[in-house]
Amino acid sequence: MSLLKGVTHNLSKLSTRGTPNRSRSAGTNLILSSEETAEALFLPKARAFCNNTDHSKNEAEVIKHDSKPGKTRTVFDFKSYMLHKIKSVNQALDAAVPIKEPIKFHEAMRYSLLSEGKRVCPVLCIAACELVGGQESTAMPAACGMEMIHAMCMMHDDLPCMDNDDLRRGKLSHHKVFGENVTVLTGYSLVALAFEHMTMATKGVHPKTMVRAVGELARLIGPEGAAAGQVLDLLCGGKSGTGLEELKYIHLHKTADFAEAAAIVGAMLGGASEEEINRLRKFSQCLGLLFQVVDDILDVTKSSEQLGKTAGRDLLANKLTYQR
Repeated sequence: MSLLKGVTHNLSKLSTRGTPNRSRSAGTNLILSSEETAEALFLPKARAFCNNTDHSKNEAEVIKHDSKPGKTRTVFDFKSYMLHKIKSVNQALDAAVPIKEPIKFHEAMRYSLLSEGKRVCPVLCIAACELVGGQESTAMPAACGMEMIHAMCMMHDDLPCMDNDDLRRGKLSHHKVFGENVTVLTGYSLVALAFEHMTMATKGVHPKTMVRAVGELARLIGPEGAAAGQVLDLLCGGKSGTGLEELKYIHLHKTADFAEAAAIVGAMLGGASEEEINRLRKFSQCLGLLFQVVDDILDVTKSSEQLGKTAGRDLLANKLTYQR
């Protein structure tokens, strides 16, 4: 717990100033305490569940009432919420990419997409939508799109020309099963399907809002976002003279931009105000950076069996990481 508190405290000091070729509004500096984060994201969600008498039994289970003499306290059960949403996302992904002709190709699409994962970005997308008054059903196509794009990134990251890793999520990497050529084409198809599914399956959202959400997602995964972070990550591997500014740029883009895209798109689809969008942008950037710090630490403290991927890979590749 003390480690996570320390990481959170250090993250609150980070800002985007000094990162090359990236402009962010003045309201998005990464200064947010853990208390503000919890209050901003989870407490309104708990209150919304309590005030909504139409939620399902599974959703109601995320709210617990801790009663003491003279006082009743509402507690948001984060673990139950995550498990419930992960189940919903997995069902939606299964339906979005069914087995059909050409069977081998669709099996390749489903291999990484439906493998056991954390589903952080799709759940964040749904949570952000619900937080501002939207419904899970409204955000679900976009949430599935997030996971499709994430699956593509993992598949391409593991290729020999990138990180050259044989394991992902506890099983053989995509290219070890289907070959490098099929992995590249499958990744392209998943990105195309992500945008198609998001735009065609989403209901009840104004076209202008959808266009804005699609543009935001494209920007955050493209040459101003995750792709730029990945390129610099590769270029800095084994290079001397790199430091904190380059590290901040890499992780802000390679990892935090995915979290930002999930939260902002979900919020937009849910009808968020500009103030709510800006607050969620700040929160998601902090969350993404925190995720990367923890991931860097786990890479050198856990085994391959525990991680579901090759442990110590970043260290062997001499990549720029927080512990380095």
